Amino acid sequence: MTQDTPKAEGIVLFVDIDNTLYSKDKGVDALMGERINNYFQTKLGLDKEHATELHHRYYKEYGIALDGLLRHHNIDIDEYNRLVDDSLPLDKILKRDEPLRQMFQRLDRTKVSKLWLFTNAYKTHGERVAKLVGVDDLIDGLTYCDYYHTPLHCKPKPEAFEKAMKQAGVTDKSKCWFVDDSALNIKASKKFGWAENAYLHYPGAPEIPAGTPGVVEISHIEDLPKVWPDLFLPEPVKNTNGTINGTTNGTTNGTTNGIINGTNGGINGDGTNGSTNGGNPPS
Repeated sequence: MTQDTPKAEGIVLFVDIDNTLYSKDKGVDALMGERINNYFQTKLGLDKEHATELHHRYYKEYGIALDGLLRHHNIDIDEYNRLVDDSLPLDKILKRDEPLRQMFQRLDRTKVSKLWLFTNAYKTHGERVAKLVGVDDLIDGLTYCDYYHTPLHCKPKPEAFEKAMKQAGVTDKSKCWFVDDSALNIKASKKFGWAENAYLHYPGAPEIPAGTPGVVEISHIEDLPKVWPDLFLPEPVKNTNGTINGTTNGTTNGTTNGIINGTNGGINGDGTNGSTNGGNPPS
């Protein structure tokens, strides 16, 4: 736990970013995959078939294709990030998601100490997505894959979960709850000992047997209050004039959460409180 990361006394809700904060049908993962394949072709001199094959082999072996590139090839990380992650036209694809925002505002902060993003992407991608979908001011922190620190600590490696706990200021695994669209990451979380896991299961994705202890299945992130009702406050009742009871400055229950790129919490470059500097598209 870093000095400026307050200890989490209650539950820390760790949430994946890509294909989780927004739906997979947005096509971001496909665009990311195309850019990674193009990078393999242009920088490694491979044809399309062999580039795709190596991309997926590295992804399966290391959890993120970049890890394989760093291990086996001499690449420029700045160039990779510029040509892949930062080149995605997210501002044309993603928009403010009011239902998502309202759901996060309903978290019972007497039970949930922190809402923490946990991604295999780099910090710049993570903060772009959070801002575009309109939840950046509700997030208490971000754990991202630091492309400049090798070996890479990314999901599903145990080191990634250890890093997330340290940055979020939580030492008790029973207080770690996790949402992700990757069956591999959910299984890794369960094996690591995190208490509760919500698998955002898309059609055609790998199955996790129904009834697996500590794992629930959802089809959309907004299903969380249905499967974990104890973490959320009741939906606010709208008055006849359309306003909502029990809100202050747009937040439910009169609470104001951390702010990315601001004060009162938010995300530092190291994933802790302050301003942000930083699933799971094909990585």
